[in-house]
Amino acid sequence: MPKIKLFAALSLLLLAYVQSVQADNDNEQLKQEAISIVKKFGGTLKPQLGKALKTKGPAHAVKVCSVQAPEIADQLRKETGWDIKRVSLKARNNSTAIPNDWEEKILKQFDLRQSKGESAEKMAYSEVVDGEFRFMKAQGTEALCLTCHGENISPDIEAALKEKYPHDKALGYSAGQIRGAFSLAKKL
Repeated sequence: MPKIKLFAALSLLLLAYVQSVQADNDNEQLKQEAISIVKKFGGTLKPQLGKALKTKGPAHAVKVCSVQAPEIADQLRKETGWDIKRVSLKARNNSTAIPNDWEEKILKQFDLRQSKGESAEKMAYSEVVDGEFRFMKAQGTEALCLTCHGENISPDIEAALKEKYPHDKALGYSAGQIRGAFSLAKKL
């Protein structure tokens, strides 16, 4: 009888180990999928903003961003099944960019990590929460971003921002600073 109990206990331990390894593999696959979605989002939006800046100026770029970013997120949501949004501790769009409690916690961790010298470029975090795989990728402030998110905003951009985002707080950033994050979630 003791050998049977020992065998059963060892079998349960082995099963738990195999399940843990499988969960780690699944989470890594989901993380890679999320990274790919973030790259596609940024790779679609940045060229449109760059073109708008060059052809019609920064005030027009504000309008392009206010329309295109939500459309890109919606299209990617339909293609992938992931919930996708951009969030910030200093939100520009109060209807879509306000972080929930979990996102706020991660954004604050990102700021702490950056204060210790980590670059926003590769900064990301993921975990399973309430039956969802959640992923956040820090969004660093690039040169292109400073036109509308920097410390010295031109009067025409300021007017365009006030029109589109009357409660805008996403100003005063410097190059490299984290100004928010892509936040993705997928039900398991």
